[in-house]
Amino acid sequence: MKKLQVLTLLGVVGLAFTTALKLSPGEIPVPVPASPQRSGDAAVGYQYLTTGDYIKSGIPFNYFLLGFGKRPDTLLHRDGLNADIPYDYTAVKAANGEVVVAPNCLQCHAQVFDGKLYIGLGNSMVDFTDRRKLGAGATAMAERLIQRDSSKYQAAAAFLASMKAIGGRLLTEVRGVNAADRLAGLLVAHREPMTLRWSDQPRIDLSGKVVPTDTPPWWLLKKKHAMFYNGFGRGDFGRFLMASNLLTVSDSAEAREVDSHFNDVLAYIYSIAPPKYPYPVDRGLAKRGGVLFVQYCSKCHGNYGGGEYPNLLIPESIIRTDSLLNKNDYQSPQFVDWFNNSWFAQGDHPARLEPYDGYIAPPLDGIWITAPYLHNGSVPTLEGVLNSRIRPVYWSRDFDHPHYDYDAVGWKYTTEKAPRGTAVYNTTLPGYGNYGHDFGDRLTDRERKAVIEYLKTL
Repeated sequence: MKKLQVLTLLGVVGLAFTTALKLSPGEIPVPVPASPQRSGDAAVGYQYLTTGDYIKSGIPFNYFLLGFGKRPDTLLHRDGLNADIPYDYTAVKAANGEVVVAPNCLQCHAQVFDGKLYIGLGNSMVDFTDRRKLGAGATAMAERLIQRDSSKYQAAAAFLASMKAIGGRLLTEVRGVNAADRLAGLLVAHREPMTLRWSDQPRIDLSGKVVPTDTPPWWLLKKKHAMFYNGFGRGDFGRFLMASNLLTVSDSAEAREVDSHFNDVLAYIYSIAPPKYPYPVDRGLAKRGGVLFVQYCSKCHGNYGGGEYPNLLIPESIIRTDSLLNKNDYQSPQFVDWFNNSWFAQGDHPARLEPYDGYIAPPLDGIWITAPYLHNGSVPTLEGVLNSRIRPVYWSRDFDHPHYDYDAVGWKYTTEKAPRGTAVYNTTLPGYGNYGHDFGDRLTDRERKAVIEYLKTL
């Protein structure tokens, strides 16, 4: 698109929002321009995602079985050594030939929902509160055990070094939210930006808070021009998707080899379709809801059924949701500088970080299955997203026997009277707030019900 066309588009978008929402010029949402992405083979990408060695160090296979036992992988139906381990781990060969078991991307980017595994669905069951597993003591115990076998210890050394560096520093206040941003910060702190070689002593200070996020579904990525809730992931998406390699990467030569596969992984992610709502939808009600959606929601979230998604960054002054996540990018300039001057920002398909004081309005495809809502998972149902007055301050859900509310659309939850450790979501904590995005408050109860019925069809 020519420069004049881009400026004209920005002007039209700005005028539309200023008129519709009565905004001052400084509050105008910002469209994100598209970046070229590499093409690839989706089938090859799926194979690499589920069996590839993008993490090349881990727990030696026999020690892994000793700790977990054989757990047949009946969800991915993998064969060989992977047939006996869970879907979110992969058996690979370390550099010295030893077989190790490493976590894979499905730890965060897949979830079992009503007995079926959905790859690409953010894992809202994840537990970053388990101090036994995430504490430094657990890593030290594993290290002492594996040291008895020198070749296996060599194969596990890079993984253990990372786990020692992050142990005890990834803990969230409640279960169900993700600490991925903190994990990325801790890992880059121990790596030289261009060679990616490990340093036992951190090179940069990242002493800030663990900022909770809800993991967004992968199937939205095909519509997006930027990654992450704050839209600061620009350029080549594959470079961001391969970032889990930082857990054990030996140097930039290994990173280049892993990078050569992630065009295929991106092609697979682009091929994922959102699951259809499994129950009958009131078509008449949904039609009325669609009209309301176009009137009140489409300016940010786009039109569906052949319409366009606008890729808009919404300023904090408009969205008014918990700002700790987007502000953390400005408060951690060392992380942004590290990335933008690292191997990831080099070559013919670089990536970069561009902080923004606000959040991107996401596409809503498959939104019915993606509870809890908002960028920090602070609202258990769509009903609460559209009516801020009913959002619980303290709430809990059953992680062992989860139940979904197909009417309110989201997790069945219990409203609590007070915080209670990690079992209760406490929205009064910094980063865990459930305020903002109160645009649905202007609707009547009947109108909200119609919009929810329409959202089931996306």
